[in-house]
Amino acid sequence: MEELEFSMIDEMLEKAKKAQAEVENYTQEQVDALVKAIGKAIYDNAEMLANEAVTETGYGRVDSKIYKQKKATAAAWYYLRDKKSVGIIDNDTINGVVTFAKPVGVVACLTPSTNPTSTTGSNGMNVIKCRNAMIVSPHPAAKNVTIHGVNLINAALEELGAPENLIQVIESPSMDATKELMQKVDVIVATGGHAMVKSAYSSGRPSYGVGQGNVQVIVAEDYTDYDKMAATIVGSRAYDNGIPCTGEQAVHFPKEKYDEFVAAMKRAKAAMIPDDKVDELPKILFKENGAIDAKHVGMKPVKLAAEMGFEVPEDTQILIFNNRGISRENILCREKLCPVIQLFPYESFEQAVADAKTNLLWEGAGHTSVIYTNDTEKAEYVGHELPVGRLVVNQAGGAASGGNYINGLHPTMSLGCGSWGNNSISENLTYKHLMNTTRLAYYHDCTMPELDEVWKL
Repeated sequence: MEELEFSMIDEMLEKAKKAQAEVENYTQEQVDALVKAIGKAIYDNAEMLANEAVTETGYGRVDSKIYKQKKATAAAWYYLRDKKSVGIIDNDTINGVVTFAKPVGVVACLTPSTNPTSTTGSNGMNVIKCRNAMIVSPHPAAKNVTIHGVNLINAALEELGAPENLIQVIESPSMDATKELMQKVDVIVATGGHAMVKSAYSSGRPSYGVGQGNVQVIVAEDYTDYDKMAATIVGSRAYDNGIPCTGEQAVHFPKEKYDEFVAAMKRAKAAMIPDDKVDELPKILFKENGAIDAKHVGMKPVKLAAEMGFEVPEDTQILIFNNRGISRENILCREKLCPVIQLFPYESFEQAVADAKTNLLWEGAGHTSVIYTNDTEKAEYVGHELPVGRLVVNQAGGAASGGNYINGLHPTMSLGCGSWGNNSISENLTYKHLMNTTRLAYYHDCTMPELDEVWKL
């Protein structure tokens, strides 16, 4: 690394620490005003930033990115607005324990090319909620839009008199600069690819990373509203042209319902890939070494079909295809960053769950799955069996990020995948993960049991 990059990172850290020291003395009301301003800056400029992101990266859909930024920031504020993060946040009078919230310091936020400003806004709200400072390390492919997003946020913070440099962004991102940043900050939030997350965990600093998605959908025999389900699945998978990690990748449904399922999916604007064309799909989505081909990430269904040698209607939202088996040799069992879904008709519900589990253990363990059923026992059976951090019932896979107001999951842009996905948490990242706590424990007189008596309890 050039000496210039070392001095640049050191200078940013010095400024960040100074700003964080100032905001550490803010009241809850002052902090919440900053948090709201961060989200509103992205929310109000969602259309402009969405256009810039698609133009710069070539990934996804403008309409989806507009909605994603609005949803991510509005849901975050709705969740954060009444949460305590300053001073005493809990007083357990029964056990005599008082909990104080403290900042963690300077947080590095590594943002992806697929969701640059929605991630910056959402994570920024969580970071500042706990009176921390943040330095954003953008993906080089989305550098300009990320910088613009941070500038808009800082303009809003300036109007509130916030300390200068509370949120900064590396304007000339590089692997070396990001590595140096990760080695010197107090905490890292890494939202992006496997290599980025691995590097964060190898930095020697406390880190929160995300894992790969490969959402498996299981349709139980009792579920009958196929049109509603198809509309939900297609809408979710078409979102941002299949880029989100919460997008449905495979659907396991009763074999005897094959015709009904496919018909419902077609009514929802899905198109079937002819069986003799399916073998062309891996050549387009993946390189010879198995890596995802970035040239085809988020490709529109019409264009994807044309590259495979067939035509679909212009209004096609996603492509579906018959599976090539559950095996490591079938590369299509991996996460696919395009609006395509693999179909797995099953003989028995237990077989479907076992197949989904096998698929997840190859790729996607710890992330998310979906179960369509009205039977609580079936839902709990799947919850017991699948190695995922989130299992949503009768909902789109995207609901796992908790920003849809239709479930109790915490809104986030960073979904932890636990030890299954080599992550430190298996839940949705929130402000609580970016907070230190001090517990004041008062002495209280109690009757101590004899040690030998404890084992009789």
